[in-house]
Amino acid sequence: MRQRNLSRVLHALAGGGPLSRAAVAAEIGLTRAAVSTLVDELLRGGLLVERGPGRSGAVGRPGTQLLLTDRGPCGIGAEIGVDHLAVCVMDLRGDVRVRTARATRNQDSAPARVLGTLDDMLGAAAGEAAALGLRPAGLTVAVPGLVARDAATVLRAPNLGWHHTDLAAALPGGLGPVTVENEANLGALAELWSAHHTPPGAGPDTFVHVSAEIGIGAALVFEGELLRGAHGFAGELGHLPVRPEGRPCTCGGRGCLETYAGVEAVLRAAGLEPGPGVRLGALTERCEAGEARALRAVRQAGAALGIALSGAVNLFDPGQVVIGGALARLAPWLLPPVRRELARRTAVAADGRATPVPVTASPLGPDGPLLGAARFAVRAALDAPGALLGS
Repeated sequence: MRQRNLSRVLHALAGGGPLSRAAVAAEIGLTRAAVSTLVDELLRGGLLVERGPGRSGAVGRPGTQLLLTDRGPCGIGAEIGVDHLAVCVMDLRGDVRVRTARATRNQDSAPARVLGTLDDMLGAAAGEAAALGLRPAGLTVAVPGLVARDAATVLRAPNLGWHHTDLAAALPGGLGPVTVENEANLGALAELWSAHHTPPGAGPDTFVHVSAEIGIGAALVFEGELLRGAHGFAGELGHLPVRPEGRPCTCGGRGCLETYAGVEAVLRAAGLEPGPGVRLGALTERCEAGEARALRAVRQAGAALGIALSGAVNLFDPGQVVIGGALARLAPWLLPPVRRELARRTAVAADGRATPVPVTASPLGPDGPLLGAARFAVRAALDAPGALLGS
């Protein structure tokens, strides 16, 4: 019970700090005396710091403000993309303190080669973190594929060409517990936990989040909780067929969404051959200039995405659809056809009036999975204060 209550204090400050002891007590439903005892322990353990009195607006002397430390434990997030690797270090306050990325072609590369490069990046990031007074308390790795329930094994990542790969065993020790998670899930969690998202109870915390890169994944969040499905594979939107007899896909099927709306497919349709020097920036510039072929490619991708999403919306009834990943940069041209297809194909209210689901682009864009990975590691650390305190 004590460990649970320590965790509740930490999460209250992570979500709304800085706060006074009285505000923390009101937030988590414990007495002020109980919270003071917990806070004193966390202060002695170096997980909290105090600063001057805040402005409470209430009668009486304002309480000393508490906030999480920006030194000590930190979470490390890593992302394995088809064409890049990235690492970031996040402190307990949720601030990114170290970040590095490297363009590298990982498709059909041996896992050992990719993980060797990632190992070097993690070591360098941990060294930079140590110079800032931070020590790793956990590592979460975002991957574009299906992850087993052991949160360590990539069962299938078609765009990498990996099958039954135990990533956790191949990653370096000394960084705390290692978790492997699907990148679309982490993008959705980053959206849920981000400062710009409407807080639970004040707006939709039931939404579909699309993470669109070379592949396309989705995650379903219901009342603030990630829906994983019976085997943990919920959200494979990219392999939902939009044209059943269409183009062959890396998964073995035909006409899958990602063959029409994945980044490489959209680039090729726009007349841009994908490669290290050709990214969405060039496509964005062509769309801004009004180039017909580029606009047509993006609009066709949006229509395909809308067709696929209509099934998810009709089945799941979300309060919102959020487009993240690289395609979020194309929102001005991508979202209108998505919205049109959803309006045409989704259900109506009981009174017969159309109720189109709101569709927005995430401000996090391509950063969502990496930031979600780092915050996942931070939140896991806050769940286990005993390990942070050495008790």
